[in-house]
Amino acid sequence: MSRSASSAETSPAAFRRVTPPRGLTREVVDRIAADIRQGRLAPGARLPTEQEMIASMGVSRTVVREAIAALRAQGLVTTRQGVGAFVADGALRPPFRLETEGLRSIAEVVHVMELRMGVEVEAAGLAAERAQPAQIEAMATALEGIERAIERDELGVREDFAFHRGIAEATGNPQFGRFLEFLGRYIIPRQSVRTEAPSLRGYLVTIQAEHRAIFEAIRDRSVSNARRTMRRHLLRSRDRYRRLAASAADPS
Repeated sequence: MSRSASSAETSPAAFRRVTPPRGLTREVVDRIAADIRQGRLAPGARLPTEQEMIASMGVSRTVVREAIAALRAQGLVTTRQGVGAFVADGALRPPFRLETEGLRSIAEVVHVMELRMGVEVEAAGLAAERAQPAQIEAMATALEGIERAIERDELGVREDFAFHRGIAEATGNPQFGRFLEFLGRYIIPRQSVRTEAPSLRGYLVTIQAEHRAIFEAIRDRSVSNARRTMRRHLLRSRDRYRRLAASAADPS
């Protein structure tokens, strides 16, 4: 039996040729993840090399690298410089994750709002205690970015995230920042769930006033007020989306 024939018989399903129409990177990720979770690729097992995956799956080097990066982000794969990719020791433990396609319902938005509340209220208090001058300046810059986005009639998602990330960084605890980076853009739901607000600008101006109250409490070193204003901001955001859900469910 030839070497290539033997390899074809023993190779897990993940490493057979990939065909459209689904996104190639997503297809590769799903196949390898399924083989890991179903035990066909055991913890510690070395994945085929880039060249082997390119040849066996019929995809480009970019697709392979993006897939490995996604698997690493999910905690399923680890990489060793100059050695290759391996199934992570904890790969069979289900990872904490959010749906990668975004928040597709108002109920999901509300759930994430409540999760954020458990983290960001305390982050605001710690930021009020610990923020360095440069971090306060960074938050002020982020607020200015939101203002400019409002003036341009834009959603200001990137700028909004920068403000919340700045608060996390000002805690002095890197885990807060890592958590927000993990959640990423999903913490700003208006890009995922479109609202029918009569005035987008008015809606964003309201949110910006809440942001400014949070910033002023942190800048003034008022720990209790920083927690209170952040909690109020997230509660109001949650309630805004609950009202949206109620109006969408009302046939009248």
